[in-house]
Formats: sequence, C-alpha cells, structure tokens
Amino acid sequence: MSELLTKHHPDSPNGQDDVSKNTSGNPGFTDILNVRLSRRNVLKGGFGLAASSFMSVGLAGCLSNSKSDDSNDSFSLGFTVVAKSLADVLSIPTGYTAQYLYRTGDPINLATAAYANDGTDTAASFEFRAGDHHDGMAFFGLNSAGLAKDLTNSNRGVLCMNHENINQQFLHTAADYTAGIVNTARVADQIDKEVHAHGVSAIEIVRSSNFSVNKLSGFNRRYTAASPMDIAGPASGDSLLVTPYSTAGTATRGTLNNCANGVTPWGTYLTCEENWAGYFKRPASSTLGTNAAAAQNRYIGSGSSNGSYGWANPAGGDLSATGLYDRWNLNLTGADSTLDYRNAANTFGWVVEIDPFAPATTPRKRTAMGRFGHEGAMPAKAVAGKPIVFYMGDDAIGEYIYKYVSTSNWDAADANGGMTAGDKYLNDGKLYVATFAADGSGTWTELNISNTQISGYANYTFANQADVLINCRLAADAVGATSMDRPEWAGVHPVTGDVYVTLTKNADRGKTGNFNSGKSRALDAANPRYYDDGEGNKGNPNGHIIRMRETTSNPAATTFNWDIYLFGAETGLDTTSINISGLTDDNDFSAPDGLWFSQAIPGLMWLQTDDDAYTDVTNCMMLAALPGAYGDGGAVSVANLAVPAAGPANQTITTYAGKDASNATLRRFLVGPKGCEITGISETPDGKTIFVNIQHPGERTLASDVANNATASYQSHWPEGGTARPRSTTVVITKNDGGLIGS
Repeated sequence: MSELLTKHHPDSPNGQDDVSKNTSGNPGFTDILNVRLSRRNVLKGGFGLAASSFMSVGLAGCLSNSKSDDSNDSFSLGFTVVAKSLADVLSIPTGYTAQYLYRTGDPINLATAAYANDGTDTAASFEFRAGDHHDGMAFFGLNSAGLAKDLTNSNRGVLCMNHENINQQFLHTAADYTAGIVNTARVADQIDKEVHAHGVSAIEIVRSSNFSVNKLSGFNRRYTAASPMDIAGPASGDSLLVTPYSTAGTATRGTLNNCANGVTPWGTYLTCEENWAGYFKRPASSTLGTNAAAAQNRYIGSGSSNGSYGWANPAGGDLSATGLYDRWNLNLTGADSTLDYRNAANTFGWVVEIDPFAPATTPRKRTAMGRFGHEGAMPAKAVAGKPIVFYMGDDAIGEYIYKYVSTSNWDAADANGGMTAGDKYLNDGKLYVATFAADGSGTWTELNISNTQISGYANYTFANQADVLINCRLAADAVGATSMDRPEWAGVHPVTGDVYVTLTKNADRGKTGNFNSGKSRALDAANPRYYDDGEGNKGNPNGHIIRMRETTSNPAATTFNWDIYLFGAETGLDTTSINISGLTDDNDFSAPDGLWFSQAIPGLMWLQTDDDAYTDVTNCMMLAALPGAYGDGGAVSVANLAVPAAGPANQTITTYAGKDASNATLRRFLVGPKGCEITGISETPDGKTIFVNIQHPGERTLASDVANNATASYQSHWPEGGTARPRSTTVVITKNDGGLIGS
C-alpha cells in the first residue's frame, strides 16, 4: 500500500498540512503585549429553526465599531436549508438542479476515448483527460463565437481548474494492486499516470440547454506535474533554483498539488502550489549543511523519505535520459546542483500564472509572491493609481498569513495585457506577513533582506532577497509573525473590503511542553480556543474564520484591525468555549476551507468544508453567508477547560467575535457524498449558475478492496452509482426558476 493511503485527505494529501514544520515558537501578541482588557461573556441564544427537506436532483436530489449594515443588505438568502447527511449523494436545496460537467478521466478532445474508470486508461491519455482531485477554479467568459475574451458572457467560457492530488487506489487496475505498488520500485507507467493526473485543466464550456465541454476547442489543454514552466520574478536565476533541467535556474517541469487559486484584474488564472513537499525523495536533514538542513526542516521534514508515491524510484532506475524521475530525488548524488536535483523542491511552492486565452504561452511561477504551501492568492479590488494586492494563506499547522503588494500602480489599460501585465505587476512588489496583536490590531511586516531581524537571523543565513523569497517561512519566523491555525482560502468582501481567511483547524493549539522540537502552540487572541470535542479531537478541531480591515480600508496599508467572523462548532456544545458563534442545526459546520465571494451578488459568501472532526454526523458541506462587516460584534471571553494530560491548564482568552450567526445570515446550501471534500467554486457573470467541485469521494476506500474487487466495500460510488469507482467531479448548479443562486 502506498504511504499516502495511510493518511486521509483532511490530514493532507501527503501528510504535510497537518504536520507542523513551524518550530519557531513564535507567540501571538497576547504574550508580547500583555494587554489587559475587561472580560465579559456574551450570552449566546439558540435559534432553533427547523431544517427543511432537500431534493434529490438526479445526483440524489482597538476595535472600531463599524456599521454592521455596510456590507450590502439588498440580497437575502432564500433557499431551503439542506439538512446534514451521511448519504452517498449530493444534496442541494429544493428548487435547484445539479448536473455533472467534468469528472476525473473525462477526455478534453475527440481523439481521446471515454474513460474506462477501471485503471486501464493509459498514462499518455491523461495528458488529455481531466485530472483528479478537482479543486480551485475560475470561469473566464468568451464571446459568442468562442474566439476572444468576453468576461461578461455567461453562456460560453474557459473554465480553469486545479487538480490537487490523486486517489491512487482508483487510478490503477485491480491487478496492479494485487501485484503490489511499492514506493521503492514503482512501475514507470504508473508514475507517469499519477504525474499527469495532477496539475491544471483549461477547458472551454458552452451552454445550450446545459453546459458541456467543447471538445473541439483550441483553448482546451492540460498542465501536469511534467509540463514546462518558466520561473519569473526576483528569484529567477538564483543558485537555489539551479537544476540539470535548467542550469540557469529559470525554468522547471510541472506544477504540483494545486489547491486554491486566484484571478488577476487582467484576466489570467493563478494556480497555487500547496502540499508539494511530501512528493520528494529526500535525505535526513542531519546529513546536510547548516542552511540546507534548516530549510529542509522548515519546509519538508527532518527524516529521510522515498516520497508520498515513490516517483523517484522507478524499477530499474531512471532510464529516461532526461531526469524525468530523478527530478523527484533531493539527495546529493552529483558534485553540484547542475548534476543532481537537490534544488528541485525549491522550484515548487509558488503561485503560477496561466493565461486562459493564450494556450501556447508557458505558465510562469511568480517568485515575488513567496514560496510556501500556497492556499490561494485572492485579490483586493483593483483601483486605478493604486497597487495590486493579493492575500495568501500558508496551509499547514502553525503557519502564517501573507499579502503581496505590487510596486506598479494599476492602470486599466492593462486589462487585456495577459502575461505581459503579469510581468509588470507580479514580478516586482513587496511580500508581507501578518502579526495579530491582543488588542485587536495587526501589523504587516515586509519580508526583505534589509530587515535586520531577517539579515541577522540566528537560525538561517540569508544570502540575498531571492533567498528570502525562496525560504520566506524562515524569514517570517525571524520577524515574529503570528502562528495561525492552518490558514486556508482568503477572500475580500467586494463591498466592505474586509479580508476573510479560513483557519481550518489545529490539533496542536493550546499544547504546551515537549512536542515538535519542544515548541508550544500557546493560545492567543487570534487563535483562542482549546477544547476536547468528546470524540478524541482536541486543540481547535472545528476551526474559525478571521476577518481583517486594513487601516483606512487601504489594501496596501501596513496595519489593520481584526476580529473572528465565525467559530466552527457542533451544535449542543458549550457557548462560552466552543460554539461561540451560536450555530444551530441549520448552519453548524467544522473545518472551514474554501471561502469565496460572489462577484455577481455583492456580499454573498460561499463557505466550504474539508473535515474529519464532524464526519460522524455529516459529510462535508457548503454554506451560504451574508457576513456583515468587521466590528459588528465585540469582545468575548473564551473559557478554555483543561483536559488531563492533553492540554493546558484552564485559561480564559479575550478575543473579538463577530455578530452571532443566524438563519438569515448563514445556512447550509449543499452536502456532498461520502468521503468527499467540497472545494472550488466559480460562477457565471450573471450569478445564475455556479460551478462546484466535489473532490475525492470515497477517499478512505482501501487499495486491498480494489485489488479484491470488493466493490461493496468502496466508501462511495458517486457520481455514477452502482459498483463504479468514485470520481472527483465538477457540478453545475442552477435555480429552476432561472433566478440568482442563493436567493
């Protein structure tokens, strides 16, 4: 069995995001400022609204007190709440219809055969098929003739989509598993199939009565973990990016573990490389030099490994003559980095720009935006004469929230600039990391070699600014950034400008004493909860969503204020320590991940979950929210109760919570099939169609059950049903009366 199959996805596709590499011990500013605020408990009332039925639809049917009404109250949630469910179906509200659009293995041209879904499809064919683990995506409108960009067209467009990882047990044949998949001696063709099932799809979709893929389109293509990529920006050409593939350090092969995403004001797609680190074969860091060891420890891990899938180990060795498999091996096998792939991991962990309308253009990895476990790159509103700003989370326990501010100010004349505009705005700018203070304020600190905290950092010696960007986690450690509970997607409210970041969970939060190199994960105001949910989940198992308002509402500001918009929780749990946002059966949730604002319906937020703490009660879900605005709540005291031998002593943390949720402002819209994550969402410009990805249904199915053809033991058979292997799928959701989604 593959190493991956011992880990289910909510704990990361390759065991990375739920394993902290942050041993800096950076405290929150609760410890630094020792600000003593008056503490008060806010009484939480239950809302008690009954959940309505759902329909099977073919799938199975200094806290400033900002005005709480400045978020836009012209739109109200009107759909029937979808009940929690453990069924192997996709549940959506009454009056809505969902249809399949694009499933793992679906061909993107007429020359590629229909997907057999039994493991017999060839590795080469996956260069022209949908990859696996559909994730972040964006719709880019085409004109009616399908020849040029028209971002206002809701009937035809290019859909760009990430393929984060694979369900390895469903990608190969039963005979393959009977023979055994061993990471130390992989079949090369199996590796190739897995490599090609990662990456990005760009597909043209057209609506007649329903949306479908136009398999004749010249816009259709796949970018895989083997596709050529340029390395652009200030780190391009640095010695830490030199490999035998590019001795100039200006190019690499592949984009990997593409999770969340972003779009640019000039109409290009940003795909973000998240948990890439676990794919590489590596030595024990103790065998490396001081700097190399520090970098490997911080990004990948200290122990030796063959990698999640053993891609560096084809049986008989790498016979490609091009390093096709050796590029996954970080061991020092040559005299320098021109002769081995010791630097290959440094060419991953970036934001990658793709032009949906220029299929012949090579994607560019934008190094000015920093290298880490990128969970999206969401833009603030572009304003003429002001910098372009993107917000980014680093998705692992204890990691940080970042933003990028361009040097050039936005010029609307660049709206059709494509990659040339990307060179202008994304190759030259400042990278910042966030620190959250106990009094509800915050600071953005630039990660620059001129900062004495960085240039004089005792744990790593930075050579130059390129090194700071390549190893920006270490630079963020140096400046004392606030360690957060797994930062995920970011979103910017199109009306208020408030910035929202999902913090999925943190099993380490609240721990003290000797763990993970002896570093603690002390509670602080921005990460204030420790509890035991009674089912073995401790720390902050349900997650929360932090909200920031930049000073003077200027995205380029270096200071901000913050509160916690929502705390994830199960109903029925204590309202002073766990269910702080007053969630009910209509809107309780756990492990927020995807977060995205509609552009057609200002103020409408979609919230998606990637959970394992509440999946005994319900499959993962998507909720619709009208989130109000920063400052619509107030200070609260979170009473954290000790659990013997598991956490800290009783302690109460003062923090700032948003207004309680209600059925009018937060309700469940969708529940997915068994074993899935709900992730990735986009819409047509008119707001009447949304695209949602159902990732890895049935992910906990055992490879041994596939080998034995024990289909009755598969966790899921969605979407095809019967005895079929499950497939990640993009669904198209519309309202039967043709109205706005969510109304």
